[in-house]
Amino acid sequence: MLYIVVALKSEAQAFIERYKLQKSSLKDYKLFSNKDMKILVSGVGITNARDATQALINTYAIRDKDIYLNVGICGAQSLYDIGSLLSFGSVEYKDIVYRFKEGKKLTCVDKPLSKPSCLAVDMESFGFYDTLIHTHAIKNFYILKVVSDHFEPNSVTKDRTKELLLHQISAINNILLSDNKKI
Repeated sequence: MLYIVVALKSEAQAFIERYKLQKSSLKDYKLFSNKDMKILVSGVGITNARDATQALINTYAIRDKDIYLNVGICGAQSLYDIGSLLSFGSVEYKDIVYRFKEGKKLTCVDKPLSKPSCLAVDMESFGFYDTLIHTHAIKNFYILKVVSDHFEPNSVTKDRTKELLLHQISAINNILLSDNKKI
């Protein structure tokens, strides 16, 4: 099973349409699913991502072949084009770097940034990571983000978010397939 945590419904929308996911709920969260995947919309912020990820873990039995994915949009420096898919191997939160595999570093913040003080930034990744790392049975997880802006968070729209993720679904599949997994 692929378990996906996104902050916004607009981030989930590309998957919902592509895989014809059915809407239901899990606790206070919107859940979209089919026989192979479940997407939970957490809401913005570390606490929301942490609580939503924990709700998935508490509700569904963890199996070795399960994949956990935090996917969505991020702000990034202009060396990354808008629409670029970035795969992260570490998360920085409050000046502490948490490395879990090879890859780029994503800085997780509590408020949107409008000045480029880091390579890439989001507001949920640490909550997702922190929950999974304390669940020792979960080893197979990814943090993938699509660049939505160059530290201009007010420029991001729901429609553009959906479009950016829709254009990267095949690349997301390729990353998961490279580890012999599939959605």
